[in-house]
Amino acid sequence: MRGRDLDAAGITDPALRSSYQRCRRLNASHGRTYYLATLLLPPAKRPYVHALYGLARYADELIDNLSVPDPAGLVRFGERFLDDLARGTSDDPIGRAAVHTARTWDIPVAYFDAFFASMQMDIDVTGYPTYDDLESYMYGSAAVIGLQMVPILEPLDPGAIPCARRLGEAFQLSNFIRDVAEDLERGRVYLPQQDLDRFGVDRSDLRPGPASAGVKALLAFEIARARTLYRQAEPGIELLHPSSRDCIRTAFDLYRGILAAVERADYEVLTRRVAVPVRTRLRVAVPGLVRARRARPRAA
Repeated sequence: MRGRDLDAAGITDPALRSSYQRCRRLNASHGRTYYLATLLLPPAKRPYVHALYGLARYADELIDNLSVPDPAGLVRFGERFLDDLARGTSDDPIGRAAVHTARTWDIPVAYFDAFFASMQMDIDVTGYPTYDDLESYMYGSAAVIGLQMVPILEPLDPGAIPCARRLGEAFQLSNFIRDVAEDLERGRVYLPQQDLDRFGVDRSDLRPGPASAGVKALLAFEIARARTLYRQAEPGIELLHPSSRDCIRTAFDLYRGILAAVERADYEVLTRRVAVPVRTRLRVAVPGLVRARRARPRAA
């Protein structure tokens, strides 16, 4: 992490700085869209966002690594983190920054409990009968990430809280739509079985290959559902502190862009990973960066 961000946040302890730096590297390497959006935050807020991302990514990788998944390691990591959070300190190179962030911003412990509960569901749950079942999983795996972020983003109105939950779900459902074949390789399907049945889609239809008419109809249905979540979440952006709005607006536009990218690819997501083009990312992010820099003096 660039030293000036840590300096701006008042983080001076060498071990703590090292932990935040490691979390930033995880964010930069694995969450490029999300990382790009964090650059629109004031420097003093960025380290805390990187810490939350680093924690989530590290835990996720323990169960989602295609080569060497480590479910037992996930359980141990979750138990250790929650114990450290209760103590208020950690020696773990990832957990140290996340515990410090949670304590600094008074983030409820229940959000971290829910996160690790959902991560552990991935050990043996391979599908979800209905959207309600999937939504229960997404609460811990995605909605609480948005809720963890809320204190850092400094809401001006409590109405930002339910919007943050919906935005977390929208982001994750967008990823589920894009990554359906990759998720199946891990033995999981995150699109509700009820929806697969509605369009006559079997799990075998989600393996790499040309998308059938049923798969395309299924993905179009899930895209419409995701867009509803984005519409429900969008009003919350204006309920945040001005210095946070451009970050979330940029993330909102870029993740929502995944849905349009899937449509442009004619729903052919089973043989390749669809992505928002770099030129589009820059077109969205650069004006936001300019606005964010102009907003900081006014916000201060």
